[in-house]
Amino acid sequence: MAQVKKNLKKSDTASAPQGTATAQPQAAPQPDPTALSIGDLKNLSTILDVASTRGAFKASEMAGVGFIYNKLQAFLAKVAPEQKPGSTAGTGAPTTVAPATAEGN
Repeated sequence: MAQVKKNLKKSDTASAPQGTATAQPQAAPQPDPTALSIGDLKNLSTILDVASTRGAFKASEMAGVGFIYNKLQAFLAKVAPEQKPGSTAGTGAPTTVAPATAEGN
C-alpha cells in the first residue's frame, strides 16, 4: 500500500505543471493600438468637414483637403454597406452625418 501512495503523489506533482501550461495560451491577444477602425475614419471625415467649414485651411490647401475628403467618403461609402448587416445601431448616426457633409462641399 505504501507504494500506491507514492505513485499517487508523483502523479499529482506531475500534473500540476501541465495545468499551468494550458492557462497561459488562453490569454486574449492584445489589439494593435495604432490600428484604424471604420469609426476612426468616419470621425476623420467629420473633422475635415468641420475644419473646412470654420476656415482652418488656406485656399491653396483646399484642393488637397478636398481630394482626401472625397477619397475618404468614397471608401466609407464602399465599406458602409458591408457594415450595416452586422450592426445597424452603430451605423445609424454616421449615415446622418454623410448627407450634411455632402451639402458642405
